[in-house]
Amino acid sequence: MRTKREDIRNVAIIAHVDHGKTTLVDQLLKQSGVFRANQEVAERVMDSNDIERERGITILSKNTAVHYNGVKINIVDTPGHADFGGEVERVLKMVDGVILLVDAFEGAMPQTKFVLKKALELNLHVIVCINKIDRPEARPQEVVDEVLELLMDLGASDEQLDCPFLYASAKTGQAVMELEDSSQSMVPLFEAILKYIPAPEGDPEADTQVLISTIDYNEYVGRIGVGKVENGTIRVNQEVALINHHDPDKFQKVKISKLYEFDGLNKIDVREATVGSIVAISGIPDIHIGDTLASGDHPQAIPFQRISEPTIAMNFLVNDSPMAGTEGKYVTSRHLRDRLYRELNTDVSLRVEDTDSTECFKVSGRGELHLSVLIENMRREGYEFAVSKPEVLYRQDENGAKLEPMEIALVDVAEEFSGTVIQMLSERKGELTSMDTGSDGSVRLEFRIPSRGLIGFRGDFLTNTRGTGVINTLFDGYAPYKGDFQYRKQGSLIAFEPGEAVTYGLFVAQERGTLFIGPGAKVYAGMVIGQNGKSEDIELNVCKTKHLTNTRSSNADEALKLTPPRILSLEQCIEFIDQDELLEVTPKSLRIRKRILDSRDRKRAAFRKS
Repeated sequence: MRTKREDIRNVAIIAHVDHGKTTLVDQLLKQSGVFRANQEVAERVMDSNDIERERGITILSKNTAVHYNGVKINIVDTPGHADFGGEVERVLKMVDGVILLVDAFEGAMPQTKFVLKKALELNLHVIVCINKIDRPEARPQEVVDEVLELLMDLGASDEQLDCPFLYASAKTGQAVMELEDSSQSMVPLFEAILKYIPAPEGDPEADTQVLISTIDYNEYVGRIGVGKVENGTIRVNQEVALINHHDPDKFQKVKISKLYEFDGLNKIDVREATVGSIVAISGIPDIHIGDTLASGDHPQAIPFQRISEPTIAMNFLVNDSPMAGTEGKYVTSRHLRDRLYRELNTDVSLRVEDTDSTECFKVSGRGELHLSVLIENMRREGYEFAVSKPEVLYRQDENGAKLEPMEIALVDVAEEFSGTVIQMLSERKGELTSMDTGSDGSVRLEFRIPSRGLIGFRGDFLTNTRGTGVINTLFDGYAPYKGDFQYRKQGSLIAFEPGEAVTYGLFVAQERGTLFIGPGAKVYAGMVIGQNGKSEDIELNVCKTKHLTNTRSSNADEALKLTPPRILSLEQCIEFIDQDELLEVTPKSLRIRKRILDSRDRKRAAFRKS
């Protein structure tokens, strides 16, 4: 018999990037008494990964739990970036409701729409929380109307449209039901969770059923499956079957060796867990997302939506440059292969394939950011390798026509830059679908554009909007191929010989374009040292010193003034490289190079191609 478990609520926090999800979780943890009164707590305590803390984004969904009035509230903090949408899609299966967080100034953004659509499809109850009401330019009432419009556009039911609206400042730890109310705490939000998020339902007497929605990985215990107990009770040492809805052939008898529940920021050992509990299970090496742990004579798998397919791919290659092996700890193809396949343990949206060459692996993901985070993690762990320019993954329809992935791009710019942005995106096959002018002189442009049109776009976009433009993108299915266009209008400046760059050589080179290196940098033939102002590639000798003469004074070189080099970040390097170039990634350096290092071989290859 199905019963409700009133002492538990399972809720996910969903929002667009940077709308304050992780900060809100901080406050819920603090105000529920998880931390001691005098305990030092880092900001955004849920963003535990170094890259998450540096970039201020959430990459992996995290579980935590707080207690309020005798009810345990399991909270899942989800990523906001479209590239990590695979994380959001599956954790929603663990919860019975969501808190939709919307910035009181920015309003409903593309990712808000994406995650809300997924929640409504799963019939989840929604609490809308308008955050950052303490911002000087906040417009909470208008944002409420925007969210209601969005709910109607997404086909929300009458019950879902009747959702409660709260106003909050996660930074100061306050939430209110009405703007004129005064509150110094998150109590109204806790009360709303207990009132509007339904208690989990299930049959505690039935056969055990646990759907695995997230995989964690630990060097000591291996894979850890995280999921919700849908029916029955799960116990330590219990024998269950591992099955999968999408893979009818999968059937494996396994034993539950360790069982944990979440409490605050910790995992706590438990002997058993029943309906509605979110549990972590270790000791099953072959456990995957979407698997069901079920008991009984005829175990039933729980249906689970397929994770969206990757849209972009890069080749990861063994580094074969003249400087190979000088800065990295792991440099061989075996190291590279093991590390890439290990990433599949936790990242469901990633695909890794072997290629014809043992030195090269094709890695596919949900976007440039998705793959750049993997590259950054690997270089921090001591790996040295090279990567190619990202390429989109095409499909074919039933008539054999070529289809390509499309994106919705939402651009916020000052009015003076709107013409430039429209021209830039139109050249990349983007179609302007809407344009709204704000009262503060800003313009919001919405485009539908091929995914390949956004590769390498952000750098030019920030330059042309003087760093003030904001662009957000969201995957929007596949459409017929829109035709070719040119990715990069400028050529590369290429080092002609190996050695060490000197001031005199760089001074001559900087007249041709923008340099990426300064004096003393080690270079090799075929390495890209800068960007040409014109469209062709130019080879330069930056190791060249000035000829000595009898009349040369000792301080003659001091008069040479060098423009500071443009130091590229990892994302900027990935955006810059062209089809015939590679990015050499080591723990210490990022070097752009030509795929074919020898200039004569390059010319022959170009001649053959033409």
